Amino acid sequence: MNKKQPPLIPTSKRVIMTSFLLSLVHSSRRNTPLLAATAFLSPPSARTTIARSTLGRIRLYSEAPASADRRTALEQSIATKGDEIRLLKENGIKKEDLAPHVAQLLDLKSQLAGLDDSSDGNTKQSNNHDGSTEKEQKQTPEKEEPSVNELRASRLAKVSAMREAGVQPYAYRYECTHTAAQLMALYEDKLAEGEEDAENSIAFSQRGVQGGDVSVAGRIMARRVFGKLAFYALQDETGVIQLQFDKKRLGERDGESFKNLKAWTDTGDIIGATGTIRRTDKGELTLYAKEWTMLTKSALPLPDKFHGLTDISKRYRNRHLDLIVNPSVRDTFYKRAKITSSLRRQLDERGFLEIETPVLHTQPGGAEAKPFETYHNTMDMELTLRIATELHLKRLIIGGFPRVYELGRIFRNEGISTRHNPEFTSVELYQAYADYHDMMDLTEELVCGMASEVCESMTIPYGEHTISLERPWRRVTMHDIVKEEIPDFEFDLLDPSTLEAAKAAATRAGVPDVKKLTTVGYVLNACFEELCEPKLIQPTFVIDYPVEVSPLSKPHRSKPGMVERFELFATGREMANSFSELTDPVDQRERFEAQAAKKAAGDEEACGVDEEFLMALEQGMPPTGGLGIGIDRLVMLLTNSPSIRDVIAFPLLKPDA
Repeated sequence: MNKKQPPLIPTSKRVIMTSFLLSLVHSSRRNTPLLAATAFLSPPSARTTIARSTLGRIRLYSEAPASADRRTALEQSIATKGDEIRLLKENGIKKEDLAPHVAQLLDLKSQLAGLDDSSDGNTKQSNNHDGSTEKEQKQTPEKEEPSVNELRASRLAKVSAMREAGVQPYAYRYECTHTAAQLMALYEDKLAEGEEDAENSIAFSQRGVQGGDVSVAGRIMARRVFGKLAFYALQDETGVIQLQFDKKRLGERDGESFKNLKAWTDTGDIIGATGTIRRTDKGELTLYAKEWTMLTKSALPLPDKFHGLTDISKRYRNRHLDLIVNPSVRDTFYKRAKITSSLRRQLDERGFLEIETPVLHTQPGGAEAKPFETYHNTMDMELTLRIATELHLKRLIIGGFPRVYELGRIFRNEGISTRHNPEFTSVELYQAYADYHDMMDLTEELVCGMASEVCESMTIPYGEHTISLERPWRRVTMHDIVKEEIPDFEFDLLDPSTLEAAKAAATRAGVPDVKKLTTVGYVLNACFEELCEPKLIQPTFVIDYPVEVSPLSKPHRSKPGMVERFELFATGREMANSFSELTDPVDQRERFEAQAAKKAAGDEEACGVDEEFLMALEQGMPPTGGLGIGIDRLVMLLTNSPSIRDVIAFPLLKPDA
């Protein structure tokens, strides 16, 4: 009568055991798993009795059955143990407490691997339940996962069920009181494990009210249902917070609420939840729900939770999914928005005006690039998409605006790579009474200002490199930096007779395709692009370019054959381009005509003669400094993104076959 009772199951393990019991029930054949569960919950002496009474049919979930279902049982055990570990992690288990569970999972996997190794096609012997032996039968194929169409049909059936029950599956609005990040910040270092803020006084402490229900909304990223208890991971635009649903608590407001929660919700659905804030026994901040609301029923499932959305092409093509399941991608585009906002704010504070210019041009200009061509039906005109905003912005300078800029899309019908996209974003700005030295200073200020918005310091990682944005940045002429790579040859831009010698020196240095180049300036530029540009990892201004490659830049005031131009390089790629702008209309016409001759000879990237711009230039343009910054490449640098497509929300892709 006074026998000692077995110890009670600790509260902190009940959820895990419930998970285990449910997995056994769902995978059961006959009643063996339920008996196994009894053994699991019983003291050691009882386990022996139960095991003997069932003729060895009972095995704990961590043991491998010797029957024909051995593989299936092991795989089920691995899945169950994996779910258990994930739940423990979500509830903040310590590493040392988690270690035994991980060891059990690894042991299960090793048993499965051993089973795979022993399956060499030979016939095995196995014991039947009555002790006899027979040849192991072929394993029954696992049930196929439902197709996307089947899952979609199931979800749409739930939509119908909700409407039949008088519930709107696609809500009109929902009032949230907090975001996940706000709650995490408010409750940081507050509430002990297992403690509840029953009045939500902390949540509303900064709003001058005594308390009230907390309401959050977001997308269900994971759901765990254990009988009368459920835990959901809810993701909003700021992060993830755990929701806890209890049948009894939900039933206080709606007796069918918990049943409907289980029946109608899936991962990917957008729901709202109202309740109080508590911290679980494992330290996880949780909204303990009093009620929930379906806001949008998702008709399609999210990508597989274990493999995610990893295919690069699928990520770009399905950017909405990429943003849902990859928080780092959302962070990249959040930072991009902060970068462009910072840029506009800095320019506005310096007195620049943003004025929009046309996208459709009758004559492409402002850069050397092949344009996209289009046609205007009503006006019966052949047009091109702009390859730069330069010429129209300069016309604004001529018209009397001393500081103008435009942040917008540029279109160039060129190749695609990790650094190039035919549709990209740039900012071009022009400042009257300034030169390219002023533009270098301004570039440093703007880039460092944008970096301060999204980076923790001026020293940032990029791939395998560490980039220092600390000012001042290195400034070196193109001639001097090429001299570092080819020290035994002096490029003389004013002596055409040295062209062949320049080509020979470039060829010896490994520069390809120099035979077709027609001036020493072109050879010098080719040497720079091949030998120097890839090595410019730290921010570097390369200044003073050959006049041949800079048709819109003012001649250098002290170096014949050169122009006052710089390009900013970092991580081996161009980031910005700037000139002391050409203001001589006669010189400008001669350069346009030289470009037109190249175009007539078959150069698709050469520009023609823009008579409208030349006419405006003859009215007189003040001394002007101009600057263009590639926003996409800058965002790549500041977000440590390896490809330009990673920072363009919807890059152009070929149709999916």
